[in-house]
Amino acid sequence: MVWDAWGSPAGHQPLPEKIRGLLAQVFGVSGEPVARRDEGDVPLRPSTLTDAHRAGLVAVVGADHVSVDHRDRLRHAGGKSTLDLLRRRAAGDQDAPDAIVFPADHDEVLAVLAYCAENAIAVVPFGGGTSVVGGLDPLRGQFATVIAVDLRRLDTLADVDPISGTATLGAGLTGPRAEKLLAEHGLSLGHFPQSFEYASIGGFAATRSSGQASAGYGRFDDMIQRLRIATPGGSLEIGRAPASAAGPDLRELFSGSEGTLGIITAVTLRVHPVPETTAYQAWSFPDFSTGANALRSVVQTGAAPTVLRLSDEAETGLNLARAGDIGGANVGGCLAITTFEGTAAHVAARKAEADALLAAAGGTALGETPAQEWEHGRFNAPYLRDALLDVGILCETLETATSWSNLAHLKAKVTGALTDSLTAQGTPALVMCHISHTYPTGASLYFTIVAKQTDDPIGQWAKAKHAAGDAIVAAGGTITHHHAVGADHRPWMTDEIGDLGVQVLRAVKQAIDPTGILNPGKLVP
Repeated sequence: MVWDAWGSPAGHQPLPEKIRGLLAQVFGVSGEPVARRDEGDVPLRPSTLTDAHRAGLVAVVGADHVSVDHRDRLRHAGGKSTLDLLRRRAAGDQDAPDAIVFPADHDEVLAVLAYCAENAIAVVPFGGGTSVVGGLDPLRGQFATVIAVDLRRLDTLADVDPISGTATLGAGLTGPRAEKLLAEHGLSLGHFPQSFEYASIGGFAATRSSGQASAGYGRFDDMIQRLRIATPGGSLEIGRAPASAAGPDLRELFSGSEGTLGIITAVTLRVHPVPETTAYQAWSFPDFSTGANALRSVVQTGAAPTVLRLSDEAETGLNLARAGDIGGANVGGCLAITTFEGTAAHVAARKAEADALLAAAGGTALGETPAQEWEHGRFNAPYLRDALLDVGILCETLETATSWSNLAHLKAKVTGALTDSLTAQGTPALVMCHISHTYPTGASLYFTIVAKQTDDPIGQWAKAKHAAGDAIVAAGGTITHHHAVGADHRPWMTDEIGDLGVQVLRAVKQAIDPTGILNPGKLVP
């Protein structure tokens, strides 16, 4: 990906005229982009990797796979949140890993960790570089030196078991590459988060990722059958059967551990045949409450589509779910998207049942087109975010989840906290929301926030994010549903799991990583 924005250069396009018109009308900005620096002109904090330590790492992975190159260091300097990009575009020296190491396999990862533990070098595991919660920040903690361990060379499909419906994938495989390799065997993982094009299999596991088709295929942690993990103390192979009563499930401990307990090097996952067909249907509901109740009825009945999501009135009004027509004519009310994948007979039966439930709950069918438009543009939102940053507009997202009975209360409190914080800083704000993932007992809420940047956009968003985090905790939501904890959500982890829960995490960390080299400053309070 480009160093100071999301994705590839080809994905970045100028803002359409109708969006520029909206920005001028609402926020008083011209829509003219500010010139950005060339990456070669960005000063980096000097590397502290000593010649002796470089030689030690070279002895493990080879000279071609240890880099202190300016370009490599800059491209491993963090993730892709709005704060990450604002910091990267700011004046002054940029913090970055002191070196990047590219191991070839599990044994080399293991040897790198052993060397770093012995020599007090902090390690940040690096997959696709898509974290939006500070999970890749090169924090040194107590250490003088920090390296990034880039897993891109762990990129094989190691095993396929078509009888059991499983596949073992290297942690460095990206989403598209994994789907391509599986498709050669007639299989699919079906995990499509917004980061799909660049994020890695290991990153999905380490952050408990949840894809846009989770209603049909489950979260990524639901798919995990086995994990192979390198730690400073040795290797772990966990997951011997689809289910077990042999004590606590250690897969649950390491999925979501965000590189603080070890580096995941391979994942065995549940897979399914490539769908025979896909059906689409969009719906309109008169208001968010009616739509949410309709989604709940479908999920609790067991008739959930593969994709099921609902935009609120503000998001529907801007056509944010239909990336190709933002600012254009909208359907009114609240837009819901459903898709169904599988065999033709299975899709037809599920769609008929879901359609009947949604219609009975107050929905108006809109046909296939809005749902197909959403699918066509579903990975493009970060490019729009970047184009807005270029013209002086702050745009960021955050997410949470709660029970169905608490959903409206949580939505109102978070919306109010964000609006009040940004308004108090002297700029109008637009806060939009959609239900992104559903469960029989509750759902997630995904917020998109747009406001004019102040003279200090980093401080501006930090205040708004803090207000939202406090509101989430006070209103009974989880601090994160699928973005993970990283450095950004770490201040609320004690609220999330309690003092004793924090002690448990710290005890596990001490047992596995006693020197504390693994991803300091993330997840564990």
